[in-house]
Amino acid sequence: MYSRSRRSFLKGAAATGAALFTAPALLGGRSRSALVADADKPFRLAYAPSIGMFRELCGSDDPVDNIQFIADKGFRAVFDNGLPGRPPAEQERIASAIQRMGLMMGPWVLYADFGKTSFVLPHREVRDFLTVKMEEGIDIAKRTGFKMALVVPGRYDERLHHDLQRSNVIDNFRYCAELTEPEGMTLVIEPLNTLRDHPGLWLTQMPQAYQVCKAVNSPAVKIVNDLYHQQITEGNLIPNIEACWDQIAAFHVGDNPGRNEPTTGEINYKNIFKYILSRDYTGVICMEHGRSVRGPEGVKRVIEAYRECDPF
Repeated sequence: MYSRSRRSFLKGAAATGAALFTAPALLGGRSRSALVADADKPFRLAYAPSIGMFRELCGSDDPVDNIQFIADKGFRAVFDNGLPGRPPAEQERIASAIQRMGLMMGPWVLYADFGKTSFVLPHREVRDFLTVKMEEGIDIAKRTGFKMALVVPGRYDERLHHDLQRSNVIDNFRYCAELTEPEGMTLVIEPLNTLRDHPGLWLTQMPQAYQVCKAVNSPAVKIVNDLYHQQITEGNLIPNIEACWDQIAAFHVGDNPGRNEPTTGEINYKNIFKYILSRDYTGVICMEHGRSVRGPEGVKRVIEAYRECDPF
């Protein structure tokens, strides 16, 4: 039998629940910019949109126009995974614009073949391939001045003991460092998740990447910590950042689930960015994610999400 007070409590709880469900709908039409001051001032951290990420609001497909729009919105960096695939003249034009606007460039992808065993093997043909690839990267770095390149060490080999594969990865990165370190280049290695996006890859965890970098022992081989991937693989994001701090050269971000902008998933990016800022981090944080909403409204929401999360 329910008492009068019990019925009153349930009635109140139901009303509260209804309010919680309707609040997002009521707020959905409101821009979060109203809650964030100085909407176009420089961000405290160097978040890096990809070139073209904001093209719907920029109104142009030209990469330089997009870079200018990014700078006008207060972002201090950009990134372009596909830089090596652009014609050399376009690479130079992008580099000139970025340098003129005083922006930074995040790591571009030099090698990321998710279907090939490469670094885990000790074969001569692997070294020959890496020689060609490193020379390609050095040429791009000289042409543009962008000297941080991303390398994924490929798939694991089921026929080779894991400890031997780790030794081969370390030896192959030592070889790459011999080529790139004299040129001032930094190769950043990226642990990726195998549960959703990239099954079969060798490098999956931050401690594993840290071990490789410490063993290679070169300023030319560091880590890019992709927090989307690491949330899926192992979580424990801030403690792993702290433990691996001396080997981290860049970050990638994206929320989980969905791999969209911060505030759309379970990762507390406001606290993560606050921690990174507390370490006086001056590098790039690449916005390697999609958008939760399509079109111009989606662009606005991405910018607002970073305004909301930027430590202030």
